[in-house]
Parts: sequence; structure tokens; C-alpha cells
Amino acid sequence: MTSPDQIKILVTRKFPDIGTDILTRHGFRLTQWPQERPMTYEQLRSRVPGHQALFCTLTDRIDRDLIRENPQLQLISQFAVGYDNIDIRAATKACIPVGFTPDVMSEATADIAFGLMIATARKMFYHHKRILDGGWQSFTPCGHLGMELTGKTLGIFGMGRIGKKMARRCAGAYDMEIIYHSRSRHTDAEAEFGARKVTFNELLAQSDVISVHSVLSPETRGIFDAAAFAGMKSSALFINTARGPIHNETDLLSALEDGEIQGAGLDVTDPEPMDKTHPLLNMENVCILPHIGSGTREARDDMARLAAENIVAFFTTGKLVHAVNPEVSGSNNTTCDRQ
Repeated sequence: MTSPDQIKILVTRKFPDIGTDILTRHGFRLTQWPQERPMTYEQLRSRVPGHQALFCTLTDRIDRDLIRENPQLQLISQFAVGYDNIDIRAATKACIPVGFTPDVMSEATADIAFGLMIATARKMFYHHKRILDGGWQSFTPCGHLGMELTGKTLGIFGMGRIGKKMARRCAGAYDMEIIYHSRSRHTDAEAEFGARKVTFNELLAQSDVISVHSVLSPETRGIFDAAAFAGMKSSALFINTARGPIHNETDLLSALEDGEIQGAGLDVTDPEPMDKTHPLLNMENVCILPHIGSGTREARDDMARLAAENIVAFFTTGKLVHAVNPEVSGSNNTTCDRQ
């Protein structure tokens, strides 16, 4: 194995210190991007040469061209559970392992989904704005009304780690019926809180709240479009804490304006950040957050720790602790192709 002091790692953002401290203690040479804002693609592309590993996150586009141009690159360690910013096929073809940070952010993200559901049902963001603007004059018996959640049907799109935690919260707190649509059946969720697997169209038609927890893939990109929103109850809420491109924002706006659905709560948009003049930001039945699903000190520290441990493990044992593409055995594989 190569000595850590001969390994240069490009750290693309200011991550929690626990991650870079681990790498420094092991003797790795770090190049730290000093600014709060992320690098542009051109800035990233110009800085990768000369580095054997990337400590990166969702704002870093790591595509086929970047991989092809850097034959010295041996590892990509992602500070996130998602990895749609990375061309996994190109990385795997080039025998570059890609690490990620699963599990540690699931509770935090489920909390945000749960909170957005409540805030959207009761139009909390809108009412807060009214107070700030001086619009609250008195108690109104027939005003400021929202939607109760007890006994309603929650539809989970993507019954993975976060989806199950969201379902558990809703079944326990509000005695909600749980239905879900996923690529595979989850008998553990069915046994624990009576979840029922349904088709996508059944999910749309039966849910009072749809909460999105799937990965972004060619199959899920834009799946919540005009037809999907038209298939939902007019009283339904749409919650997305997964990835912005899973819903079509123009179609979502139209569905809300036309009353096809009752409200939306978003922790993710497309693009990010959302334009401050976007009409969704001024709708009383919409709550939008700046992608803070994993935004707790505990979760972010654990993410930085796992990302760093992936780097240490790879350069000391040749294997990652958490790999997106575990079939990759290393850059010395004779079948590697960087073209």
C-alpha cells in the first residue's frame, strides 16, 4: 500500500472537522477548498489533477470527462447517502471505488419529512409570514384552517431506510395507514406497522399524504409530473425530501394553482437554490426548506467521519467501509478502462 503521506486528497467543501482531523492524523496530504460556496465544474476540473482521492459531496459534478482526464484518481469518497452527482458507471468502468455515508442521516431526514408534513398540513410557514407582515389581526373562527393528519393514509414512495423511519413516525404519532410503492417488497415494514405495497397509480389515488424517499434515477426523474399530480386526491399533500428532479416543478406549481392537490412541502428543489422570485415561494399552501434533511450536528459529524473512514480503509486495506460499487477491486485491475 502507498504511504498516506504520498496520497493527496482534494477536499471540495468545508466539512465538519472530525473528517479532516481523521485524515490529518493518518498523514494524508489535504488540499482544502477554502470558500463557503461550492466550486464550479470548471474549478473542480482544474483542481483534480495531482490528487489520488476526492472527499466530495452533491454539489460536485464528477462526470465521465473528469474521470477520464485523471488517470491518477483512485477513490471518490462522497459526503452524502446519495450519489447522483457522480457518474457511477464511468467510475466503475475505470475501477474507481465510490464511497458514501448511509444510515447516519436517516433519522434527521425523516424528522424533516415529518415536520414538513405537519407544517404543510397546517400552513405554518404562511401563517408565520402573516405575523411578520402584520396580517394577523385577531382570532378567526373560520380562518387559519388546515388539515388533521390522524387516521389519514400516508403513501411512501421509496420504502428504504428513511421511508421506513417516516412511516414509523406517522403510524405511531397519527395512527396513519401506511401504503408504499417501491421496487421490492418490504415485509419488515408490513409486519411492523401494517404497510401495504401498491402500484404507483394506487399510491397516487389512495394517499392523503405522499412522502418521497427514493433515489434519483432515470426511472424516478420527473415521475411526479402533471399526470401524477392529476391522479392524486385534491385534498392530498406532496412531500419531497429526496431529490428535486423527482418532481417536475412546473407541473407541481400548476397542480397547486389549479387545486389538483392541497399543498406541498419541499426540502429539495430543481435547481438548488431555487430562484427567490419563484411563485412557489409565495403560495400559502407550500413550505420550502433549503435542503437541510441531514442538517443536524450529529448527522453531519457522522457523515464526515464515515467519508474519512472510507478513505483510510481504502488506502490501508484496499476496501471501503461503505461502497456504492463494491465490485470494484482497485485501480490495478487489468480490465479498467478510462477512455
